[in-house]
Amino acid sequence: MSTVCAVSTPLAEGGLAVVRISGEQALAAAEKIFVPFGGKKVSEMEGYTCAYGRVTDPADGETVDDAMLTVFRAPHSYTGEDTAEISCHGGVYIAKRILRLCLSAGCEQADRGEFTKRAFLNGKLSLTQAEAVMDMISARGELSLRSARLTREGRLFRRINGVKEKLVTLLGELAAWVDYPEEDLPAVEDGALRAVLSEACGELETLLRDYDCGMVLRSGIDTVIAGKPNVGKSTLMNMLLGYERSIVTEAAGTTRDVIEETVKLGELELKLSDTAGIRETEDRIEKLGVSLAKKRLDECALIIAVFDTSSPLDSEDRELLSYVRGLDKRLIIVLNKSDLGNAVSNDEFEGLRVVGISAKNGEGLEELTAAVSELFGTDTYDADMTIFANERQKRCAESALEKLKAALTAAEQGETLDAVTVMTDAAVSELMELTGERATEAIVDEVFSKFCVGK
Repeated sequence: MSTVCAVSTPLAEGGLAVVRISGEQALAAAEKIFVPFGGKKVSEMEGYTCAYGRVTDPADGETVDDAMLTVFRAPHSYTGEDTAEISCHGGVYIAKRILRLCLSAGCEQADRGEFTKRAFLNGKLSLTQAEAVMDMISARGELSLRSARLTREGRLFRRINGVKEKLVTLLGELAAWVDYPEEDLPAVEDGALRAVLSEACGELETLLRDYDCGMVLRSGIDTVIAGKPNVGKSTLMNMLLGYERSIVTEAAGTTRDVIEETVKLGELELKLSDTAGIRETEDRIEKLGVSLAKKRLDECALIIAVFDTSSPLDSEDRELLSYVRGLDKRLIIVLNKSDLGNAVSNDEFEGLRVVGISAKNGEGLEELTAAVSELFGTDTYDADMTIFANERQKRCAESALEKLKAALTAAEQGETLDAVTVMTDAAVSELMELTGERATEAIVDEVFSKFCVGK
């Protein structure tokens, strides 16, 4: 593979920037542009050592920056190759200038995820571990970070590999019995066969069951605040944000458009939309806002429907309630203005999660946080759970589970062992694709195309 380079830190002003070089000629390239103080050459440096020196332009000997260079020698590096990292002052121009010097020294520009892809290809990481790297970078809370870290450390690979190895052992026993009848080998007992398949199904079902909860922690919840005009939707959004983002007035219909923000609610992140009040109106602009609000309700994962608890429900309230009930979405009823008394009967919301708040006074936030957490199952989420990082892994697991269930059904119905073997072998292939042991080049390219340049 060629020697590649990239800026591995964000291209923005900061204290430091890091330019990474990896490949067989990494140290030779670094030596062309970096001169350590003290006279020692880069090629003479040992792995896991640093040198303070200056970055120079070989064309004219001009000093570009004072910097630190760190050397990692193969195979004891992130990529498994010789690697040099130049830590320079964190200016955008400086980082780009040093990158250009690396390119002029014979390096090629790294693609997205190039360094982590090389770590995978060189056997430093499994595919699931590599995918967990981006989850660590994008973690939005302690639980999501811890889960990603466990996957990065190999827990998901070990669990999937454990299932796969038991199935491979079973396939070996089946193949031996079918292919060598003259050896008088004992047949695989039906009970043992079904036990292995059933256990494998159970393990995959457990992992898949935890997937939605894990994705909520990692990706956040697309949430819409809905209600008729002047029930306190914008006040609620401002309370959740901790500052005034939505305009709040006594006049109904103030919010004409969808206002979007992201808010942290406990360990969860809500991608929050404050929509126009849903009601019949002749105002052309407001009518467009109502139409957009209904579109967002159709698309979201969570609806927070707000009602004014100080007044009995009217026809507009009941129309909204009927509408959101029919959407089959996760739904929380917020009875706002609790400081003004309660004129609403909870019978109106039978079977729904109801939270009383006073958005104006900032009361009820803890109760709302608990309700959302309970609704999405994160209140009982164990950070030590192993969860799939993405849809690719989930699809592989679902396909493997489907094939294992077919194999188990075949075994239970007394079909030939050939049928059981074919379905079990197909399930093993899916699991090996999940871990990357049998992933196609197209799949590998797709995985790393989602990475940032420099990682």
